[in-house]
Amino acid sequence: MSDILIVDDERDIRELISDILEDEGFTTRLAGTSDEAMQQVTSEQPSLMILDIWLKDSQMDGIDILKVVKRDYPDVPVVIISGHGNIEIAVAAIRQGAYDFIEKPFNIDQLMVVIRRAMETSRLRQENHQLKRQDQKVSEMIGQSSSFRTLVSQLDKVTKSNGRVMLLGPAGSGKEVAARYIHANSNRASAPFVTVNCAGVEPDSMEAVLFGRESADRGVEPGLLEQANGGVVYFDEVADMPIGTQSKILRVLVDQKFTRVGGSDSISVDLRVISSTNKNLEEEIAAERFRQELYHRLSVVPIEVPSLEERREDIPVLANAFIEECNQSQGLPLRALSEEAIALMQTMSWPGNVRQLKNLVERVLILGDGTGEIEARELPGEEAPTSEEGRVVLSGALATLPLREAREAFEREYLLTQINRFGGNISRTASFVGMERSALHRKLKSLGVVTSNKAGSRVARLDQVD
Repeated sequence: MSDILIVDDERDIRELISDILEDEGFTTRLAGTSDEAMQQVTSEQPSLMILDIWLKDSQMDGIDILKVVKRDYPDVPVVIISGHGNIEIAVAAIRQGAYDFIEKPFNIDQLMVVIRRAMETSRLRQENHQLKRQDQKVSEMIGQSSSFRTLVSQLDKVTKSNGRVMLLGPAGSGKEVAARYIHANSNRASAPFVTVNCAGVEPDSMEAVLFGRESADRGVEPGLLEQANGGVVYFDEVADMPIGTQSKILRVLVDQKFTRVGGSDSISVDLRVISSTNKNLEEEIAAERFRQELYHRLSVVPIEVPSLEERREDIPVLANAFIEECNQSQGLPLRALSEEAIALMQTMSWPGNVRQLKNLVERVLILGDGTGEIEARELPGEEAPTSEEGRVVLSGALATLPLREAREAFEREYLLTQINRFGGNISRTASFVGMERSALHRKLKSLGVVTSNKAGSRVARLDQVD
């Protein structure tokens, strides 16, 4: 989660803090009174609160709000700010559960350090709770980019309900991990999580697999829906479900009842349904391969799972996690990634998304002949593009252009790649490429490069001029 609630009776202060945090990739909500603050908290639990002690025209002051929040939402860290601060107030706030106390006028760098530490503490606390009640696969949900934080924020909003969720995204992007995250953080966490591989079951067998069957010689064989009773059933790649089965699943969603194949008794179940697909279901409906009624039943809450190319910032942390996993599960070397390898991985094409990255890491560890850093030359199919030392191989298209056009084409593609590598963060891009931020902005404008929001992160693209 990255949602921060800022409570201060001075509009300029709360808007200033909001602007600072949003520049750092956080989302914010604002409240000027205690009533507004409590309404915001109860409508949607924030990841963190920044709370002023003194609130004009309010029934409660900051300490009163702090007491209520720590009682009802103990995992929400609260940072107290005040222009009337003293040791007694700071001690009182800390005793009531505040994470830290900052006195106005505050230093921006100090504020950001405290907020990042508080968010990290909150994240670790949540992970600790999850590890106590979830299976190991959920720990694979790793990231820190804006698009990843947006995804987690959306998932957190649906965990406590029983609403049906449709996870949309390309193959290998981690849709099942997202589904398991919802289950592990829901009130059904101790109940079963059952996956139905819609693409992997023969159409003739699908109904027996889902509903179970009864026969004189084999007795009762419960199906996956029955096994998931009380918990979650996850329809993986639901667009591949046979059209004949879709109508029966639709009836189960309406009635929460079904009959086993070969049986006559009605079986009642209590299920939460999560589905996923990498296809455009509206196109599947138009082609009469998917039932429109089922689509509307399953996609009560559609959530986009971003591709790896939309969260390139996460590649290093994901790769390191896979290295540790391979070391623990297979005894492969625990190797670090060189800066050159990280840079190359962040600029590569990833049609297979996170699954492709995991396979690449495992292949490098198996085929590698050392225990030192993983170098860029070890990445499969990514040999250094040089014909001899000090020379770079020039593409045919670039070689046909005059020097000025070739230079602009190179700069455009180079900067597009670097901005996307750093998740649209212009400051980090400027630092890496060795330019002043203002100079980089001018260069991007001259090259027709703009940034826009996509999947919760900033993505660089060419400006489309009519």
